[in-house]
Amino acid sequence: MAFGKRVREKREALGMSQEALAASAGLHRTYVGTVERGERNPALVNILRLAAALEVDPADLVRDLEP
Repeated sequence: MAFGKRVREKREALGMSQEALAASAGLHRTYVGTVERGERNPALVNILRLAAALEVDPADLVRDLEP
C-alpha cells in the first residue's frame, strides 16, 4: 500500500494520468491502478519501469517501506 501511495504521489506531482504513466512504463493502465491501490505487489522489473517513467531513482520508491 505504501509503495502504491508513493507511485501515485510522484505521478500526480508530474501531472500524469495513470494511462500516461502506464504507456510510458510499458505497462497496462489497470496494472498501474492495482499497484497504486495496493492490490498488487509489483515485480522488480516493473518497479524499475515505473521509476524510469516517473524519472526517479527506484530506491526513492522503496526506501524505508515496511513489509
